[in-house]
Amino acid sequence: MSSAMETQIAECMIVPVVVLEDAKDAEPLAKALCEGGLPCAEVTFRTAAAEESIRLMVKAYPDMLVGAGTVLTTEQVDRAVAAGAKFIVSPGFDPEIVDYCIGKNIPVFPGCVTPSEVAQAIKRGLKVVKFFPAEQFGGVSTIKALAAPYVGLKVMPTGGINEKNLEAYLNCQAVVACGGSWMVKGDMIKAGEFDKIKALTEKAVALARSIRA
Repeated sequence: MSSAMETQIAECMIVPVVVLEDAKDAEPLAKALCEGGLPCAEVTFRTAAAEESIRLMVKAYPDMLVGAGTVLTTEQVDRAVAAGAKFIVSPGFDPEIVDYCIGKNIPVFPGCVTPSEVAQAIKRGLKVVKFFPAEQFGGVSTIKALAAPYVGLKVMPTGGINEKNLEAYLNCQAVVACGGSWMVKGDMIKAGEFDKIKALTEKAVALARSIRA
């Protein structure tokens, strides 16, 4: 995990978690996010369109911070990076994926919800981990408790975060940024409501800035 990557993610404050069923939606979605003030996205590898979507987003917006989420195998790591993904996110702590990414100098955010998982991440030199699913695993209070013994640990919580609870998360010192999908819901993408996505993104950015002002 490069400090430059950590800085970029911290500056975004919110990382939109995107599920794309059709690659044709990738470029207009990237445009809506960038124009809305969030030039970043975690494109989940849950769909067949994910790889091509990453490729199209990065091609259209080379400066956009595009990563691959829900990565479950090293083969998916290779495909995501070949498509242009700048970071890898896994839902849980998979030592094989983490070690593979570290060996190839690819920024990786593994999901960690227990002290044992955090210890494994710290042992490998990781400074930032994903906390997923955040709300179901106790939210901010759990993050604070986990971070207490691991000084300097930064967390990117994802799962159940929205405009109603964003303030609690962004006010937590251990939180580097929050993953969220409320501004990029699948039904809006499918309906081609990119103006709506841009407006919701602008609103989310304004809220995050007011919290961390």
